[in-house]
Amino acid sequence: MDPGILIHTAELTIDGRPYEVTVYLRSDGSHIARTIFSPGDVIIHDGPSLEEVLAKHQRLLPLAVDSRLMLSELRCSA
Repeated sequence: MDPGILIHTAELTIDGRPYEVTVYLRSDGSHIARTIFSPGDVIIHDGPSLEEVLAKHQRLLPLAVDSRLMLSELRCSA
């Protein structure tokens, strides 16, 4: 899948750890924000504008980070 044209990069720090956010403009005019945790683990949000997709990603990325942490802790305690 072609994500579109890269138009913005940023770094969000969550619990002292940096996460790269890349935002792409798609051919249909929509935007996607993407953070790659590992090659098979990517979180993507979409929105109609750069501002809206960044706001959504900034609001939801900490939840994604926390859920991966909880899953890791569950696997370690099992």
